[in-house]
Amino acid sequence: MTSCTKWRALLLLSFAELLVMAVWFSASAVVPALAAEWRLGSGVQAWLTMSVQLGFVAGALGSAVLNLADRIPARRLFAASALLASIATALIPALAEGPLVALPLRFLTGLFLAGVYPVGMKIMASWAREDRGLAIGLLVGALTLGSASPHLLRALGGSGDWRIVLYASARLAALGGILAAGCVAEGPHRSPAPPFHWRYAGEMLRQRDLVLANLGYLGHMWELYAMWAWLPVFLGAAFKTAGAGERAAGFVAFAAIGAGGLGSLAAGKLADRIGRTRVAIASLIASGLCAASVGFLADRGPVVLAVLSIVWGAAVVADSAQFSACVSELCRPEYSGTALTLQTSLGFLLTLATIRLVPSIEGRLGWGWAFASLAIGPAVGIAAMEALRRSPSAKKLAGGRG
Repeated sequence: MTSCTKWRALLLLSFAELLVMAVWFSASAVVPALAAEWRLGSGVQAWLTMSVQLGFVAGALGSAVLNLADRIPARRLFAASALLASIATALIPALAEGPLVALPLRFLTGLFLAGVYPVGMKIMASWAREDRGLAIGLLVGALTLGSASPHLLRALGGSGDWRIVLYASARLAALGGILAAGCVAEGPHRSPAPPFHWRYAGEMLRQRDLVLANLGYLGHMWELYAMWAWLPVFLGAAFKTAGAGERAAGFVAFAAIGAGGLGSLAAGKLADRIGRTRVAIASLIASGLCAASVGFLADRGPVVLAVLSIVWGAAVVADSAQFSACVSELCRPEYSGTALTLQTSLGFLLTLATIRLVPSIEGRLGWGWAFASLAIGPAVGIAAMEALRRSPSAKKLAGGRG
């Protein structure tokens, strides 16, 4: 295997991931338009994102129990799941006249995406060992840019008609599925398909080092998707008050979420050199501080909010790949797909709580305390990563760097 072959494969996989993930926040990006047209309250608005998370959890848990990510050829599973997610998204502007149809379709979108993100991490891990942190960081960076892309589509011309954003996102996901079917393949470090072992998911929850890695991931997820879901809404309101306009808020929202792509790449390269736990702890500290402060600065003007939001966006994703890399290095190699799928399913299940929590707190106490509640996650994650850093299992991480 040449370095050129390896990085060509990783870049193609990452590009396919970027395209498919456009459907994740496609409805969330147009919440103001949907809320006005369908007369939605804050609870239903939250469910436009929560239904995707719930679908992802259902799909990921089912996949983990059945070992699907380790027993079905990864390229086929990735491509088929991407195309199905594309169809589910396109049906919303085609058929939905309210949340009664839209929410089940959003659930199906999340269900199908469970065959994309964890499977993509498994494929990425099959190409990389010594530089696994950078490789998975590249994939998470692609996921981040893909998740941010609906905000860019809205800012570039979709603010007038929400259907344009959903149709465009669906087309991007379909293109990603086609690219995966034709160009994505597993690397030389893949393990042969193991026998069906439905109890392995439970075994993971009894292995201390994996529990610590997953606890760090849960702390990270407590913050991440609630931030992605509600920061654009916060920016829209703050920019409107400041007279800056919806398009400016959309560009800043895209920049803030998209900055996680660069943060993930930089953190991945650094983690391979100095250790995964150290980089994760530093990222959690930075993102926790941003969460605790950004909501209290709504009256400081668009420039201050834009800068702090972009810093938060970069920091909140920087540690994500390291939790996945930790699990892939600590679990049994032949069940890495199952281990990564279980990790993501638990994390996304937790996001249901915080995505719903933020608007509830905001309605009572304002954006400052709503975002500050997300700093609880980084605090828990820091404690878990510090415990893992001091454990004997740290020698298995990043070539012995911890």
